[in-house]
Amino acid sequence: MNTKSMTEGAPWKHIIRFAFPVFMGLLLQQLYNTVDTIVVGNFTSEEALAAVGTTSSFVFMFLAIATGFSAGNGVVVAQHYGAKNEKGVRENAATGILFLLTLGVIIGIIGAFVARPALKYFINVPDSFLDLAIEYFVIYSLGLIFQYGYNIFSAILRAVGDSAATLYFLLIASVLNIILDVLFVAYFKMGVAGAAIATDISQAVSFVAAYIYMRKRYAIFRFKLSEYVWNNRLIKETVRIGLPISMQLIIVSLGLTLIQRAVNGFGKIMTASFTVGQRVEMYLNLPGHTFQTTLATYTAQNIGAKKYDRVSLGVKQTMIISLIVTVVISFLVYTFATDIIALFGLSNEATMLCIQHLHAIAIINLVLSMYFPMFGFFQGANHSAVPMFVAIVALSLRVLSTYIFRYSPFLGESIIWWNGIFGFGAGFLIIWTYYFSGKWKENNEINVA
Repeated sequence: MNTKSMTEGAPWKHIIRFAFPVFMGLLLQQLYNTVDTIVVGNFTSEEALAAVGTTSSFVFMFLAIATGFSAGNGVVVAQHYGAKNEKGVRENAATGILFLLTLGVIIGIIGAFVARPALKYFINVPDSFLDLAIEYFVIYSLGLIFQYGYNIFSAILRAVGDSAATLYFLLIASVLNIILDVLFVAYFKMGVAGAAIATDISQAVSFVAAYIYMRKRYAIFRFKLSEYVWNNRLIKETVRIGLPISMQLIIVSLGLTLIQRAVNGFGKIMTASFTVGQRVEMYLNLPGHTFQTTLATYTAQNIGAKKYDRVSLGVKQTMIISLIVTVVISFLVYTFATDIIALFGLSNEATMLCIQHLHAIAIINLVLSMYFPMFGFFQGANHSAVPMFVAIVALSLRVLSTYIFRYSPFLGESIIWWNGIFGFGAGFLIIWTYYFSGKWKENNEINVA
């Protein structure tokens, strides 16, 4: 097998080397999501901008399934890889690909069918842009199979230490998405449909590129068609680890959906402001999510190799690096919030709300720099139920505080962004308390025989 193992040498070197392409890949992913928002905001209307933004919680929910189960399969593959079990790597990867592609077809069909009732009755999208939101979401859903396929290819490559490859695929997708956004939305005036089609096409190209690369670069992943077998035993292992991860993300999505409903209750201006605020917030969260992915792979490989001291050392060094990177990004967003928001073509009233949003999140994000990476640690340690429980607590408190304080004279509409103080603060305390208890050292290995 390839020798990109994270079980030897200084942990921080592996962490930085692995994290950099992950960070750049996530950055590119956010860039082409942001381009959707910028192009729609500048070349259509504020209603269209609100329509694209109001679907984000449901988009996140459907992608949570892909992210969770692909991450679960990645943990299984990484532990087999750390144990130098080539057969286990190959069999679990092939089964994971078949499983995720099947899910992509099913979830895409479901998304197209539930778009109207979900957006109209659950999120309470205003009638003024309901049809635009439905149009965008239906078209987007039909391309989910490509996103599911890309997610599993990326998870498998990261499991064997190749995080750089995903950067190349996302670079292709990002450049293509920008070109198609401008072409479909700005030039052909296709509105939200053009933005959704541009995303689907760019994801399809990224999916094909990942598949070709994986086959050409790694002999171990040159599967014959007959090897894509629905193996219930192997799928059960992926589901056992991946289901709590998916549930954690789905819970986050449900919480965000309820928060989005509260946002919509404040009207079109707040919805447009929140859409932009969320897009920028994703950049603030990049270090946390980067080191979540990194620490999951690092932990899984070292547990597979039974090197527990390296696991603890890796956690300490990851937290230091994550905090340093987050401080820099948060400072830049806080300082240049007005200039960043100006890119999106918001009205003056929406801009003022968005500035408050970004200033609050820039502060809260310092906590998230040492919160999200711990999710990856517990996933890699085969304790993915822990971040699921923490996510339930955090989102419950965020939603409760939003609905309790949204009309109060003390916080009012600003609770939309300050709810993180309640939720993430509690989650931070719980997850670190569990880590220091040492219980993660129990039952943390899969069967790699």
